[in-house]
Amino acid sequence: MRVFFLVFLSALLIFSVWADIFTFKADRMSGGRASGREITILQGSAEVRSDNLILQADRIELQGADNEFIDCQGHVRGRDDEQGILFETDRLRYDRTLKIARLEGNSTMEDTQNGVVARGRFIEYNDETGTAIIQVSVRLFKDELACRSEYALYRRNEKSLDLSGFPVVYKKGDELRAERMQVDLETEDVIMEGAVSGSIKE
Repeated sequence: MRVFFLVFLSALLIFSVWADIFTFKADRMSGGRASGREITILQGSAEVRSDNLILQADRIELQGADNEFIDCQGHVRGRDDEQGILFETDRLRYDRTLKIARLEGNSTMEDTQNGVVARGRFIEYNDETGTAIIQVSVRLFKDELACRSEYALYRRNEKSLDLSGFPVVYKKGDELRAERMQVDLETEDVIMEGAVSGSIKE
């Protein structure tokens, strides 16, 4: 198979994948189309756009025959306008077939539709189910509600949050602790299980 290699400034390429129009640009571009090893590498102010998704990073790799895998590294920023999701991270891996995004390093995900901001060292977001798994130094904020734990499961559609790993919820001056906590982000009701403790502001 013929392998091509291109290096140029302000690259702009448009192509169609699964009826989804992709555009991408960068300072430099290289790649190879050998069967089973298809890859396109964008470096320097790299950007990828589809109908709803925009990704920006220092380096972006598009992998697979249909560019189904995207790997972004360095000052990664992005947004999904259809879902109302904004995010920043050190590294993003996105599977376009499964519609699963994995954020690694210092990561922030904002759900603008529900007014929720989540932070952690690892975030896995499933676009099909609308769920996010957040791990390590988890912080989640909504209005006057602040949550902290080592593990969290956020369900966008249900507007609910499951916390474990030394969870703490701060709510209008109250401080609540337990082994496991469930939070209704719409009503701010909290269900606590195991070693429950806290303080309530009069």
